[in-house]
Formats: sequence, C-alpha cells, structure tokens
Amino acid sequence: MSHARPLAFVLAVSALLAMPNGAAAQDGSLKFPAASPPASVSDQIGLTTVEIEYGRPGVKGRTIFGDLVPFGQVWRTGANAATRITLDTDIIFGGQALAAGTYALFTIPGQQQWTVILNSATEQWGSYGHDAALDVVRVEVKKETLAEPVETMRLGIDHIRNDSAQLSFAWERSGFRVPIEVDLVAQLVPKINEAMAAPGEKKPYLAAAMFYYEHDLDLEQAIAWINTALEQQPDAVWLQYRKGLIQAKAGDTVGARESAAKALSLAQAIDGELGTEYSRLSEALLAKLEK
Repeated sequence: MSHARPLAFVLAVSALLAMPNGAAAQDGSLKFPAASPPASVSDQIGLTTVEIEYGRPGVKGRTIFGDLVPFGQVWRTGANAATRITLDTDIIFGGQALAAGTYALFTIPGQQQWTVILNSATEQWGSYGHDAALDVVRVEVKKETLAEPVETMRLGIDHIRNDSAQLSFAWERSGFRVPIEVDLVAQLVPKINEAMAAPGEKKPYLAAAMFYYEHDLDLEQAIAWINTALEQQPDAVWLQYRKGLIQAKAGDTVGARESAAKALSLAQAIDGELGTEYSRLSEALLAKLEK
C-alpha cells in the first residue's frame, strides 16, 4: 500500500493543529481548544474600574524565562494579541501618573528585575510591532521568585483597598507586582458636596460621614452628618455606635463615651444577631475609651 495518503493525512492534521487558537474548519462546524485560552479580569479600586484582557499560556514542561521568553527583550506578557489594560479614571501606576484609557501591556523580563511597559498602540499582535516611542509608562520592578510553580500564566489586581491595589503577575516561578494608587478623595468629595447641596432630605449622611472618618477629613462635618441621620432615625444603633467612633477619633472622649453607652443601651434592647453584634462593638469601644 502506498504511504502517500497516510503521510498527506498526517501533514493535513499537523497543519490544522498549527492554526491560531480556537481555529475551526472552514465551514465553522469543528472547533479546537485554544492553546492559550483568552481571559479577562475586572476589578474595582475605589471608584476606578480596571480591566485586563490577555491570553493565558501554560508552562507545559518547558523552560519559560531565559529560554522560551528571552531575558532582556520586549514580551507581550501573555499569548496571541497584545495584553490590554483599561482604566476608567486617572491613576498612579508604579509611582507615575497615568491617564484613563486603554493600553497595551508589555514587559522586559530580567533575572533580577523586570520592566513593565504601558504602550498607547493597543491593537497589536504580540509585541512584534512594539514601538518604544509610543510607550506611555515604564516601571522597573523587582522580580519575585515564587514558592510554588504556576502552570498557567496569571495577571490580576490584588491587595485591593479603597485607594490602592497591585497589578500582579505570576508564571512558572517568576512574578512581579506594580503598585496602583487612585485619588479617591479627589474623586468623591466633590460628589459628596453635590449630593449634600441637592434639595430633599434623603441624603447619604452615614456613608459620607464614614468616608470622612476613614480618610481623616473634616471630622466635625462628619459628626454633623451623623447627627442629622440620627434626627431621622433616633433609635438606629448603628448610627449611634458610629457617632462614638467619629467622636473618639476627633478627640472628644467624653462625647464618645456617651454615644457608645447609648449604643450599648439600644443594642441590649434588640433581640437576635443585630443586638448581639452591636452590644459587643459598643462594649469594645467603651473599653478602648477607658484606657
């Protein structure tokens, strides 16, 4: 029997498997799994949404950094199309100001440190067309050696707080982190002022007061807002307790004790989990104020 047909068949199958991720038959009836599946991550840092779109390659028994991905060369930081990161507000990325928008994310891996690059040309395949003249930000970060190997490359937003987070990367045994900061006070205070100046009685008194408390802003204003909320709901134990917190931070120990004691009295009159929780919280605040 001739070997021509089996060989041709093998070559055809090999060519099909070499097609780009998710390749299908010409009629669209046959699909294959992506070698590097597409992924997207969306996280909230305060009022800022950060979205990442990238391909997730696997180690698959290969040596990645220094071999498959050379040291000292620009890398797409993923697979297939260039990795993209989108921000809907201005941020501080690795200590550098960055305007809202969409950027291509590249890196230059190194044995001790990596360069993280955000580039304004977002519609690229890989890093083949990378133009350094279009780099918006370059950040030097320390390379981390991971305790456990990571088979499938991972990008994400970690250590999220109201005004900060970290862009994190992990693959094989290498990782890095880039600090992200957002100016939440500058974003939110004008909106709080606008809401408080609007007509009507239904306003975010509690949320605004606690935002001022948590960010060390005008604590007298925060107390005034809590007092207004208490006028509307005089038996709200959660409001009375939080008034005590703000007074304590403002240095009004006597007033804080009075508020905490009133919160405790209200909590003890409430059955169930709510009463138990605020009894515990109020007692803890009173004990702290006695020190």
